[in-house]
Amino acid sequence: MEIGFLLISIIKIVAIIAYLYGLFWAMGHSSKWVKIGGVVLGFAIIQAALSVPIGGSTILNNFDSGLLFQACTMAMVALGLNLIYGFNGQFSLGQWGFYGIGAYTAADITFRWVNGDASGLFVVGIGVILGGIVIWLVGGFLRKYRRVPVLSSFTLYLVGSIIAGAVALFIGKSIAQGLVGMLGTAASPGPLNSPIAMQIVFFLAIVFAGIFAAEISFLFGLPVLSLGSDYFGIATLGFTIVVNVLMVNSDTILPFPEMKGGRGMIGIPKLTTWFWAFLFLLAVIVIMRNIIRSSHGRAILSVREDETAARAMGIDIASTKLFAFVLGSLFAGLGGAVYAHYIGFLSPGTFTFLVGFNPMIIVVFGGLGSMTGTVAASFGWIFFLEGLLRVLLSQMGTEAPTWRFVLYPIALLLLMLLRPQGLLGNIEWGFLKVALVKRTELAQEASETAASG
Repeated sequence: MEIGFLLISIIKIVAIIAYLYGLFWAMGHSSKWVKIGGVVLGFAIIQAALSVPIGGSTILNNFDSGLLFQACTMAMVALGLNLIYGFNGQFSLGQWGFYGIGAYTAADITFRWVNGDASGLFVVGIGVILGGIVIWLVGGFLRKYRRVPVLSSFTLYLVGSIIAGAVALFIGKSIAQGLVGMLGTAASPGPLNSPIAMQIVFFLAIVFAGIFAAEISFLFGLPVLSLGSDYFGIATLGFTIVVNVLMVNSDTILPFPEMKGGRGMIGIPKLTTWFWAFLFLLAVIVIMRNIIRSSHGRAILSVREDETAARAMGIDIASTKLFAFVLGSLFAGLGGAVYAHYIGFLSPGTFTFLVGFNPMIIVVFGGLGSMTGTVAASFGWIFFLEGLLRVLLSQMGTEAPTWRFVLYPIALLLLMLLRPQGLLGNIEWGFLKVALVKRTELAQEASETAASG
Protein backbone atom coordinates (compact mmCIF):
# COMPACT_ATOMS: atom_id res chain seq x y z
CA MET A 1 0.00 0.00 0.00
CA GLU A 2 1.54 3.32 -1.06
CA ILE A 3 1.32 5.97 1.65
CA GLY A 4 2.07 8.70 -0.89
CA PHE A 5 -0.91 7.73 -3.05
CA LEU A 6 -3.14 7.68 0.03
CA LEU A 7 -2.07 11.16 1.15
CA ILE A 8 -2.36 12.67 -2.34
CA SER A 9 -5.83 11.16 -2.77
CA ILE A 10 -7.00 12.57 0.55
CA ILE A 11 -5.62 16.00 -0.38
CA LYS A 12 -7.49 15.86 -3.70
CA ILE A 13 -10.76 14.93 -1.99
CA VAL A 14 -10.40 17.80 0.51
CA ALA A 15 -9.51 20.17 -2.35
CA ILE A 16 -12.60 19.12 -4.34
CA ILE A 17 -14.89 19.75 -1.35
CA ALA A 18 -13.21 23.13 -0.73
CA TYR A 19 -13.65 23.92 -4.43
CA LEU A 20 -17.38 23.22 -4.20
CA TYR A 21 -17.68 25.42 -1.11
CA GLY A 22 -15.87 28.29 -2.86
CA LEU A 23 -17.98 27.92 -6.00
CA PHE A 24 -21.26 28.00 -4.06
CA TRP A 25 -20.04 30.93 -1.98
CA ALA A 26 -19.18 32.96 -5.09
CA MET A 27 -22.52 32.11 -6.72
CA GLY A 28 -24.34 33.26 -3.59
CA HIS A 29 -22.58 36.65 -3.43
CA SER A 30 -24.69 39.78 -3.75
CA SER A 31 -22.48 41.22 -6.51
CA LYS A 32 -23.30 40.13 -10.04
CA TRP A 33 -19.66 40.41 -11.09
CA VAL A 34 -18.49 38.22 -8.22
CA LYS A 35 -21.01 35.58 -9.30
CA ILE A 36 -19.88 35.66 -12.91
CA GLY A 37 -16.21 35.75 -11.94
CA GLY A 38 -16.69 32.89 -9.48
CA VAL A 39 -18.30 30.65 -12.11
CA VAL A 40 -15.64 31.47 -14.72
CA LEU A 41 -12.85 30.95 -12.19
CA GLY A 42 -14.45 27.71 -11.00
CA PHE A 43 -14.47 26.39 -14.55
CA ALA A 44 -10.92 27.60 -15.24
CA ILE A 45 -9.41 26.02 -12.12
CA ILE A 46 -10.52 22.50 -13.01
CA GLN A 47 -9.76 23.02 -16.70
CA ALA A 48 -6.20 24.01 -15.79
CA ALA A 49 -5.86 21.05 -13.43
CA LEU A 50 -6.92 18.75 -16.28
CA SER A 51 -4.87 20.21 -19.10
CA VAL A 52 -1.90 22.28 -17.86
CA PRO A 53 1.16 20.05 -17.27
CA ILE A 54 3.26 20.66 -14.17
CA GLY A 55 6.48 18.72 -13.97
CA GLY A 56 5.52 16.46 -16.83
CA SER A 57 2.01 15.62 -15.58
CA THR A 58 -1.27 17.37 -14.81
CA ILE A 59 -2.69 17.86 -11.32
CA LEU A 60 -5.69 15.71 -12.23
CA ASN A 61 -4.48 12.72 -14.26
CA ASN A 62 -6.58 10.52 -16.54
CA PHE A 63 -7.79 8.44 -13.61
CA ASP A 64 -8.81 11.57 -11.69
CA SER A 65 -10.55 13.07 -14.72
CA GLY A 66 -12.60 9.89 -15.09
CA LEU A 67 -13.68 10.19 -11.46
CA LEU A 68 -14.46 13.88 -11.95
CA PHE A 69 -16.78 13.31 -14.91
CA GLN A 70 -18.39 10.37 -13.17
CA ALA A 71 -18.97 12.52 -10.08
CA CYS A 72 -20.60 15.26 -12.18
CA THR A 73 -23.05 12.83 -13.76
CA MET A 74 -23.72 11.14 -10.43
CA ALA A 75 -24.45 14.53 -8.86
CA MET A 76 -27.10 15.21 -11.54
CA VAL A 77 -28.75 11.84 -10.94
CA ALA A 78 -28.60 12.18 -7.15
CA LEU A 79 -29.99 15.72 -7.20
CA GLY A 80 -32.94 14.46 -9.20
CA LEU A 81 -33.51 11.67 -6.71
CA ASN A 82 -33.21 14.08 -3.79
CA LEU A 83 -35.95 16.19 -5.37
CA ILE A 84 -38.18 13.12 -5.64
CA TYR A 85 -37.35 11.49 -2.30
CA GLY A 86 -35.65 14.08 -0.08
CA PHE A 87 -37.86 17.07 -0.91
CA ASN A 88 -41.08 15.38 -2.04
CA GLY A 89 -40.97 12.23 0.10
CA GLN A 90 -41.55 9.68 -2.70
CA PHE A 91 -39.30 6.65 -2.28
CA SER A 92 -38.07 5.85 -5.80
CA LEU A 93 -35.69 3.23 -7.16
CA GLY A 94 -36.28 4.10 -10.80
CA GLN A 95 -33.71 6.88 -11.12
CA TRP A 96 -31.10 4.55 -12.58
CA GLY A 97 -33.53 3.44 -15.28
CA PHE A 98 -34.03 7.03 -16.47
CA TYR A 99 -30.27 7.51 -16.27
CA GLY A 100 -29.89 4.59 -18.67
CA ILE A 101 -32.63 5.88 -20.98
CA GLY A 102 -30.84 9.22 -21.26
CA ALA A 103 -27.49 7.54 -21.89
CA TYR A 104 -28.69 5.21 -24.64
CA THR A 105 -30.91 7.82 -26.32
CA ALA A 106 -28.17 10.44 -26.62
CA ALA A 107 -25.58 7.85 -27.61
CA ASP A 108 -27.78 6.50 -30.40
CA ILE A 109 -28.35 10.03 -31.77
CA THR A 110 -24.66 10.90 -32.02
CA PHE A 111 -23.62 7.39 -33.13
CA ARG A 112 -26.02 7.54 -36.04
CA TRP A 113 -24.98 11.09 -36.91
CA VAL A 114 -21.26 10.35 -37.19
CA ASN A 115 -22.13 7.33 -39.34
CA GLY A 116 -24.14 9.38 -41.82
CA ASP A 117 -27.64 8.84 -40.39
CA ALA A 118 -29.51 11.89 -39.07
CA SER A 119 -32.70 9.98 -38.30
CA GLY A 120 -31.86 9.59 -34.60
CA LEU A 121 -31.67 13.33 -33.99
CA PHE A 122 -34.78 14.23 -35.97
CA VAL A 123 -36.96 11.34 -34.82
CA VAL A 124 -36.16 11.93 -31.15
CA GLY A 125 -36.25 15.72 -31.48
CA ILE A 126 -39.57 15.83 -33.30
CA GLY A 127 -40.88 13.09 -31.05
CA VAL A 128 -40.20 14.93 -27.79
CA ILE A 129 -41.66 18.15 -29.20
CA LEU A 130 -44.84 16.40 -30.38
CA GLY A 131 -44.95 14.44 -27.14
CA GLY A 132 -44.85 17.68 -25.16
CA ILE A 133 -47.65 19.12 -27.30
CA VAL A 134 -49.73 15.97 -26.74
CA ILE A 135 -49.22 16.15 -22.97
CA TRP A 136 -50.22 19.82 -22.98
CA LEU A 137 -53.32 19.28 -25.14
CA VAL A 138 -54.55 16.20 -23.31
CA GLY A 139 -53.90 17.90 -19.97
CA GLY A 140 -55.97 20.90 -21.05
CA PHE A 141 -58.77 18.59 -22.21
CA LEU A 142 -58.80 16.66 -18.93
CA ARG A 143 -58.88 19.84 -16.83
CA LYS A 144 -62.36 20.53 -18.23
CA TYR A 145 -63.67 17.45 -16.44
CA ARG A 146 -63.55 16.49 -12.79
CA ARG A 147 -62.62 13.14 -11.28
CA VAL A 148 -61.44 11.48 -14.47
CA PRO A 149 -60.11 8.00 -13.54
CA VAL A 150 -56.32 7.76 -13.56
CA LEU A 151 -56.27 4.85 -15.99
CA SER A 152 -58.54 6.73 -18.40
CA SER A 153 -56.19 9.72 -18.30
CA PHE A 154 -53.21 7.43 -18.77
CA THR A 155 -54.85 5.80 -21.81
CA LEU A 156 -55.40 9.17 -23.47
CA TYR A 157 -51.82 10.24 -22.85
CA LEU A 158 -50.47 6.89 -24.05
CA VAL A 159 -52.50 6.83 -27.26
CA GLY A 160 -51.53 10.42 -28.02
CA SER A 161 -47.86 9.65 -27.38
CA ILE A 162 -47.94 6.61 -29.67
CA ILE A 163 -49.46 8.70 -32.46
CA ALA A 164 -46.86 11.43 -31.88
CA GLY A 165 -44.11 8.81 -32.04
CA ALA A 166 -45.39 7.40 -35.31
CA VAL A 167 -45.60 10.87 -36.88
CA ALA A 168 -42.10 11.73 -35.61
CA LEU A 169 -40.73 8.49 -37.07
CA PHE A 170 -42.17 9.24 -40.50
CA ILE A 171 -41.14 12.91 -40.60
CA GLY A 172 -37.72 12.32 -39.02
CA LYS A 173 -36.71 9.59 -41.47
CA SER A 174 -37.94 11.68 -44.40
CA ILE A 175 -35.78 14.64 -43.34
CA ALA A 176 -32.80 12.37 -42.65
CA GLN A 177 -32.86 10.94 -46.16
CA GLY A 178 -32.33 14.40 -47.60
CA LEU A 179 -29.22 14.98 -45.46
CA VAL A 180 -27.33 11.81 -46.32
CA GLY A 181 -25.04 13.54 -48.79
CA MET A 182 -24.15 16.37 -46.42
CA LEU A 183 -23.39 13.99 -43.53
CA GLY A 184 -21.07 11.68 -45.40
CA THR A 185 -19.76 8.62 -43.59
CA ALA A 186 -17.50 7.91 -40.64
CA ALA A 187 -14.59 7.37 -43.02
CA SER A 188 -15.40 10.41 -45.16
CA PRO A 189 -17.29 13.01 -43.06
CA GLY A 190 -19.42 15.61 -44.81
CA PRO A 191 -19.89 19.29 -43.88
CA LEU A 192 -22.53 18.44 -41.27
CA ASN A 193 -19.96 16.28 -39.48
CA SER A 194 -17.59 19.18 -38.82
CA PRO A 195 -16.41 19.78 -35.21
CA ILE A 196 -18.75 22.75 -34.73
CA ALA A 197 -21.73 20.84 -36.13
CA MET A 198 -20.94 17.88 -33.87
CA GLN A 199 -20.92 20.13 -30.79
CA ILE A 200 -24.37 21.45 -31.72
CA VAL A 201 -25.68 17.94 -32.33
CA PHE A 202 -24.15 16.80 -29.04
CA PHE A 203 -25.90 19.59 -27.13
CA LEU A 204 -29.23 18.80 -28.78
CA ALA A 205 -28.75 15.08 -28.11
CA ILE A 206 -28.27 15.71 -24.39
CA VAL A 207 -31.29 18.01 -24.15
CA PHE A 208 -33.54 15.70 -26.19
CA ALA A 209 -32.40 12.66 -24.18
CA GLY A 210 -33.24 14.40 -20.92
CA ILE A 211 -36.67 15.48 -22.17
CA PHE A 212 -37.34 11.98 -23.53
CA ALA A 213 -36.55 10.47 -20.12
CA ALA A 214 -38.86 13.06 -18.52
CA GLU A 215 -41.73 12.21 -20.86
CA ILE A 216 -41.29 8.49 -20.21
CA SER A 217 -41.38 9.24 -16.48
CA PHE A 218 -44.58 11.23 -16.98
CA LEU A 219 -46.32 8.28 -18.66
CA PHE A 220 -44.96 5.84 -16.07
CA GLY A 221 -45.61 8.06 -13.06
CA LEU A 222 -49.17 9.01 -13.96
CA PRO A 223 -50.73 5.69 -12.86
CA VAL A 224 -47.97 4.55 -10.47
CA LEU A 225 -47.80 7.67 -8.28
CA SER A 226 -51.32 6.93 -7.06
CA LEU A 227 -49.80 4.05 -5.09
CA GLY A 228 -48.43 4.48 -1.59
CA SER A 229 -44.78 5.34 -1.09
CA ASP A 230 -43.63 1.74 -0.45
CA TYR A 231 -45.55 0.32 -3.41
CA PHE A 232 -44.31 3.17 -5.55
CA GLY A 233 -40.73 2.19 -4.65
CA ILE A 234 -41.37 -1.41 -5.68
CA ALA A 235 -42.95 -0.29 -8.97
CA THR A 236 -39.97 1.95 -9.80
CA LEU A 237 -37.59 -0.91 -9.01
CA GLY A 238 -39.53 -3.04 -11.48
CA PHE A 239 -39.24 -0.24 -14.04
CA THR A 240 -35.44 -0.22 -13.68
CA ILE A 241 -35.32 -3.98 -14.20
CA VAL A 242 -37.54 -3.73 -17.30
CA VAL A 243 -35.32 -1.01 -18.78
CA ASN A 244 -32.23 -3.14 -18.15
CA VAL A 245 -33.84 -6.16 -19.86
CA LEU A 246 -34.67 -4.00 -22.88
CA MET A 247 -31.05 -2.85 -23.00
CA VAL A 248 -29.86 -6.45 -23.03
CA ASN A 249 -32.24 -7.23 -25.90
CA SER A 250 -32.00 -3.90 -27.74
CA ASP A 251 -30.75 -5.64 -30.90
CA THR A 252 -33.46 -8.31 -30.89
CA ILE A 253 -36.68 -7.12 -29.24
CA LEU A 254 -35.98 -3.47 -30.10
CA PRO A 255 -34.93 -2.35 -33.61
CA PHE A 256 -31.55 -0.97 -32.59
CA PRO A 257 -28.81 -3.32 -33.87
CA GLU A 258 -26.18 -0.62 -33.31
CA MET A 259 -26.68 -0.97 -29.53
CA LYS A 260 -25.55 -4.63 -29.75
CA GLY A 261 -27.66 -5.75 -26.80
CA GLY A 262 -25.81 -7.45 -23.98
CA ARG A 263 -22.46 -7.10 -25.77
CA GLY A 264 -22.56 -3.36 -25.21
CA MET A 265 -22.69 -0.35 -27.50
CA ILE A 266 -19.33 0.77 -28.88
CA GLY A 267 -18.26 3.60 -31.16
CA ILE A 268 -19.99 6.38 -29.21
CA PRO A 269 -18.17 9.66 -29.97
CA LYS A 270 -16.37 10.94 -26.87
CA LEU A 271 -17.69 14.49 -26.94
CA THR A 272 -18.03 15.19 -23.23
CA THR A 273 -15.52 17.76 -22.02
CA TRP A 274 -15.20 19.60 -18.73
CA PHE A 275 -17.06 22.53 -20.31
CA TRP A 276 -20.16 20.42 -21.02
CA ALA A 277 -20.06 18.54 -17.72
CA PHE A 278 -19.65 21.79 -15.77
CA LEU A 279 -22.37 23.54 -17.80
CA PHE A 280 -25.03 20.86 -17.36
CA LEU A 281 -24.23 20.25 -13.69
CA LEU A 282 -24.45 23.98 -13.02
CA ALA A 283 -27.73 24.17 -14.95
CA VAL A 284 -29.22 21.32 -12.90
CA ILE A 285 -28.14 22.96 -9.63
CA VAL A 286 -29.53 26.38 -10.59
CA ILE A 287 -32.84 25.00 -11.90
CA MET A 288 -33.40 22.82 -8.85
CA ARG A 289 -32.44 25.58 -6.41
CA ASN A 290 -34.86 28.03 -8.05
CA ILE A 291 -37.64 25.43 -8.18
CA ILE A 292 -37.25 24.64 -4.48
CA ARG A 293 -37.50 28.34 -3.60
CA SER A 294 -40.59 28.89 -5.76
CA SER A 295 -44.24 28.27 -4.95
CA HIS A 296 -43.91 24.87 -6.68
CA GLY A 297 -41.04 24.07 -4.31
CA ARG A 298 -43.05 24.99 -1.25
CA ALA A 299 -45.85 22.77 -2.52
CA ILE A 300 -43.37 19.91 -3.00
CA LEU A 301 -42.11 20.30 0.56
CA SER A 302 -45.62 20.51 2.00
CA VAL A 303 -46.57 17.20 0.35
CA ARG A 304 -43.57 15.58 2.00
CA GLU A 305 -44.47 16.95 5.43
CA ASP A 306 -48.21 16.22 5.46
CA GLU A 307 -50.31 15.28 2.44
CA THR A 308 -53.59 15.82 4.29
CA ALA A 309 -52.67 19.34 5.38
CA ALA A 310 -51.35 20.14 1.89
CA ARG A 311 -54.60 18.95 0.31
CA ALA A 312 -56.59 21.06 2.79
CA MET A 313 -54.60 24.11 1.65
CA GLY A 314 -55.67 23.50 -1.94
CA ILE A 315 -52.50 21.84 -3.25
CA ASP A 316 -53.00 19.26 -6.00
CA ILE A 317 -51.15 16.31 -4.49
CA ALA A 318 -51.06 14.15 -7.63
CA SER A 319 -49.78 16.97 -9.87
CA THR A 320 -47.15 18.00 -7.34
CA LYS A 321 -45.81 14.45 -7.02
CA LEU A 322 -45.79 14.03 -10.79
CA PHE A 323 -43.99 17.34 -11.30
CA ALA A 324 -41.20 16.39 -8.87
CA PHE A 325 -40.89 12.92 -10.39
CA VAL A 326 -40.69 14.21 -13.98
CA LEU A 327 -38.16 16.93 -13.15
CA GLY A 328 -35.99 14.50 -11.19
CA SER A 329 -36.07 12.06 -14.11
CA LEU A 330 -35.09 14.87 -16.47
CA PHE A 331 -31.95 15.46 -14.40
CA ALA A 332 -31.15 11.74 -14.50
CA GLY A 333 -31.54 11.66 -18.29
CA LEU A 334 -29.18 14.61 -18.69
CA GLY A 335 -26.62 12.91 -16.46
CA GLY A 336 -26.82 9.69 -18.45
CA ALA A 337 -26.34 11.54 -21.75
CA VAL A 338 -23.23 13.33 -20.46
CA TYR A 339 -21.82 10.06 -19.07
CA ALA A 340 -22.33 8.13 -22.32
CA HIS A 341 -20.23 10.59 -24.30
CA TYR A 342 -17.41 10.55 -21.81
CA ILE A 343 -17.03 6.79 -21.47
CA GLY A 344 -17.68 6.03 -25.17
CA PHE A 345 -19.10 2.58 -24.34
CA LEU A 346 -22.42 1.51 -22.82
CA SER A 347 -23.07 -1.88 -21.29
CA PRO A 348 -26.36 -3.04 -19.76
CA GLY A 349 -24.31 -4.19 -16.77
CA THR A 350 -23.78 -0.54 -15.87
CA PHE A 351 -27.52 -0.05 -15.41
CA THR A 352 -28.53 -3.02 -13.27
CA PHE A 353 -30.83 -2.41 -10.31
CA LEU A 354 -28.05 -3.23 -7.81
CA VAL A 355 -25.86 -0.40 -9.12
CA GLY A 356 -29.00 1.73 -9.13
CA PHE A 357 -28.89 1.91 -5.34
CA ASN A 358 -25.83 4.20 -5.54
CA PRO A 359 -27.83 7.45 -5.96
CA MET A 360 -30.03 6.47 -3.02
CA ILE A 361 -26.98 5.85 -0.82
CA ILE A 362 -25.49 9.20 -1.88
CA VAL A 363 -28.71 11.07 -1.06
CA VAL A 364 -28.94 9.43 2.36
CA PHE A 365 -25.25 10.06 3.07
CA GLY A 366 -25.44 13.72 2.12
CA GLY A 367 -28.75 14.37 3.82
CA LEU A 368 -32.33 14.14 2.62
CA GLY A 369 -33.49 17.56 1.50
CA SER A 370 -29.97 19.01 1.25
CA MET A 371 -28.67 19.99 -2.18
CA THR A 372 -25.24 20.78 -0.76
CA GLY A 373 -25.08 17.40 0.93
CA THR A 374 -26.03 15.63 -2.29
CA VAL A 375 -23.41 17.39 -4.42
CA ALA A 376 -20.66 17.03 -1.81
CA ALA A 377 -21.53 13.38 -1.18
CA SER A 378 -21.56 12.64 -4.93
CA PHE A 379 -18.00 13.90 -5.36
CA GLY A 380 -16.85 12.39 -2.06
CA TRP A 381 -18.48 9.04 -2.90
CA ILE A 382 -16.82 8.77 -6.30
CA PHE A 383 -13.38 10.02 -5.32
CA PHE A 384 -13.15 8.08 -2.05
CA LEU A 385 -15.13 4.88 -2.46
CA GLU A 386 -14.91 4.35 -6.23
CA GLY A 387 -11.43 5.84 -6.54
CA LEU A 388 -9.24 5.64 -3.45
CA LEU A 389 -10.85 2.61 -1.81
CA ARG A 390 -10.97 0.56 -5.01
CA VAL A 391 -7.26 1.17 -5.68
CA LEU A 392 -6.26 0.33 -2.11
CA LEU A 393 -8.32 -2.87 -2.07
CA SER A 394 -6.97 -3.94 -5.46
CA GLN A 395 -3.48 -4.05 -3.93
CA MET A 396 -4.70 -6.70 -1.49
CA GLY A 397 -5.76 -9.15 -4.18
CA THR A 398 -7.80 -9.49 -7.35
CA GLU A 399 -11.03 -10.20 -5.46
CA ALA A 400 -10.51 -7.56 -2.78
CA PRO A 401 -12.28 -4.68 -4.66
CA THR A 402 -15.58 -6.55 -4.36
CA TRP A 403 -15.38 -5.95 -0.62
CA ARG A 404 -16.50 -2.40 -1.40
CA PHE A 405 -20.02 -3.77 -1.64
CA VAL A 406 -19.67 -5.04 1.92
CA LEU A 407 -18.25 -1.77 3.22
CA TYR A 408 -21.00 0.34 1.63
CA PRO A 409 -23.92 -1.09 3.67
CA ILE A 410 -21.81 -1.14 6.84
CA ALA A 411 -21.00 2.55 6.39
CA LEU A 412 -24.65 3.29 5.64
CA LEU A 413 -25.78 1.39 8.74
CA LEU A 414 -23.33 3.30 10.95
CA LEU A 415 -24.50 6.58 9.47
CA MET A 416 -28.12 5.74 10.20
CA LEU A 417 -27.23 4.94 13.81
CA LEU A 418 -24.87 7.85 14.50
CA ARG A 419 -26.22 10.63 12.23
CA PRO A 420 -29.59 9.74 10.71
CA GLN A 421 -29.98 13.22 9.15
CA GLY A 422 -26.94 12.60 6.91
CA LEU A 423 -23.46 14.07 6.95
CA LEU A 424 -24.58 17.64 6.27
CA GLY A 425 -28.20 17.33 7.37
CA ASN A 426 -30.05 20.49 6.32
CA ILE A 427 -26.87 22.56 5.93
CA GLU A 428 -26.59 24.48 2.68
CA TRP A 429 -23.61 26.46 1.36
CA GLY A 430 -23.58 29.90 -0.24
CA PHE A 431 -25.81 29.99 -3.30
CA LEU A 432 -27.93 27.12 -2.01
CA LYS A 433 -28.51 28.64 1.42
CA VAL A 434 -31.95 30.08 2.13
CA ALA A 435 -31.64 33.76 3.04
CA LEU A 436 -32.83 34.44 6.58
CA VAL A 437 -34.91 37.53 7.28
CA LYS A 438 -34.01 39.27 10.54
CA ARG A 439 -36.73 40.00 13.05
CA THR A 440 -35.93 43.71 12.95
CA GLU A 441 -36.64 43.75 9.22
CA LEU A 442 -39.94 41.94 9.76
CA ALA A 443 -40.92 44.35 12.50
CA GLN A 444 -40.05 47.33 10.30
CA GLU A 445 -42.13 45.96 7.43
CA ALA A 446 -45.05 45.32 9.80
CA SER A 447 -44.90 48.89 11.16
CA GLU A 448 -44.76 50.36 7.65
CA THR A 449 -47.76 48.27 6.62
CA ALA A 450 -49.71 49.38 9.71
CA ALA A 451 -48.82 53.06 9.08
CA SER A 452 -49.88 52.92 5.46
CA GLY A 453 -53.12 51.17 6.41
